[in-house]
Amino acid sequence: MAADEIEGGRNAFEQKAWRDAFSQLAASQAERPLPLDDLELLAQAAYLCGEDAASGKAWTEANQRSVEEGDWARAARCAFWLGVTLQARSERAQAGGWFARAQRVLDDNDHDCTERGWLQVVAGLKLHHERQYETSEKAWRNAIEIGRRFEDTDLQATARQGLGRILIKQGRISEGAPMLDEAMVAVLADEVSPIPAGIIYCSVIEACQEILDIARAQEWTAALSNWVDAQPDLVPYRGRCQIHRAEIMALGGRWPDAAAEVARACEQLVDPPQPQLGMALYMKAEIYRLRGEFDAAEAAYQAANEKAFVLQPGFALLKLAQGQTDAAVAAIRRSFEATSKMITRCRVLPAYVEIMLASGDFETAAGACDELADIAETLDSPLLRGIAMRSKGAVLVEQGDAKGALEVFSEAWSYWSELEIPYEVARLRVLSGIASQKEGDEHTAATEFQAARGAFEQLGAATDLKALDELTGTPPSELPGRLSPREVEILTLVARGKSNREIASKLVISERTVARHMSNIFAKLDVTSRTAATAFAFENDLI
Repeated sequence: MAADEIEGGRNAFEQKAWRDAFSQLAASQAERPLPLDDLELLAQAAYLCGEDAASGKAWTEANQRSVEEGDWARAARCAFWLGVTLQARSERAQAGGWFARAQRVLDDNDHDCTERGWLQVVAGLKLHHERQYETSEKAWRNAIEIGRRFEDTDLQATARQGLGRILIKQGRISEGAPMLDEAMVAVLADEVSPIPAGIIYCSVIEACQEILDIARAQEWTAALSNWVDAQPDLVPYRGRCQIHRAEIMALGGRWPDAAAEVARACEQLVDPPQPQLGMALYMKAEIYRLRGEFDAAEAAYQAANEKAFVLQPGFALLKLAQGQTDAAVAAIRRSFEATSKMITRCRVLPAYVEIMLASGDFETAAGACDELADIAETLDSPLLRGIAMRSKGAVLVEQGDAKGALEVFSEAWSYWSELEIPYEVARLRVLSGIASQKEGDEHTAATEFQAARGAFEQLGAATDLKALDELTGTPPSELPGRLSPREVEILTLVARGKSNREIASKLVISERTVARHMSNIFAKLDVTSRTAATAFAFENDLI
């Protein structure tokens, strides 16, 4: 019976059926000790299906038995991966102890093996967090070399992504980004084991988002989604995948979908608590802020703060939206002055410009624009270039140079046309409308404001819509359920039994746009079906 369970566990592991692999190998282990190779499989399968205690127990036993048998490489390997899994749960003291044990086993026995490369990974990460970037780079390069020498594909791919991130931290984007891509190619070719594959996926996507390389982030997030969805039992990387998916959805204007995905991520990350929970809570706060739900946003920012997640620039922008300009200035200034590295400053600078303009400090805003433009050039990011030019145009508008602002906005369109980010485009249209108005071109101004209003209504960007209405003197909508006129138009067609395709044809818009409107309608009405939305339409005399 035990032999059948071992074979079944091995087969399930090969098929990435982690729960079955764990159950069968654990049942065999309960009868008699597994061979060491299978005990390592049990440890991995347990970790991948969320059985952390069982995983730790299996790694520990494998380490101890390896020491007794004088298998120093295996002893170090088991100690290393136990340290990795503990570190993923923020149990850093225990993790450090196991990393130290792995190092001692190899040093005491003067043993040369690929596991020394994995310990260079630990050193590279530690030096990275300590901002000793040059020394960290050496550790990653050592790890790659050891991986080559021992033909360890897992080690080489992991070390390449680590090296790529450290090069990016040093501003060497053109060197770092190809390292990330090469690591991902190995993962996509199924050359990398499941645990390091998950680590590489999440790390590479985070790096792409750091440098605002949206195209890369979208591509690798789609790949991560496919990888996770193909493994229904997978637990450790699912929450992080949901955060990354939500970020891409939010950029694409699918705010209700992003909110739902973030909610699922929070559920996934809260039990057991994982370090990425703070990131998920911050994103939840950002969506609330953009939709004008300020109380909910403040509560979510506070929850993220309790998880030690950095709240800027979102919290400062919330204070600005609430009319607390002085508080916004104080918050963003602290963040700006505490941030020295280019990669992190590029995320703070756009908000810094916006808040300084709102406070009337045009000179400081102009200086920040220049720095933002320099960073955008260095990172070669179309998104950041577009944001930098929009910020520069906003400064010119406030300084009274509307003509110069329009020239900047015209150039900015060449960057925005490469991206599908409706919220940012709508904000650019508002500024373009203001500049056109100042130049006496009322027709163009009205066209820009109308386009921006349509985008804000479709997104559910209540704060921006209110500001635009105040700017143009438009009375606020009194339609039921806070629906926009376009949403009411679509809802009436739904109530008449029209499909998304029929609605798209009638209104001369894409099915994707109809689907986005439907998501917003469901979110505003707090319903989950077309039948419930139709009932609302009849109850409120929209038909």
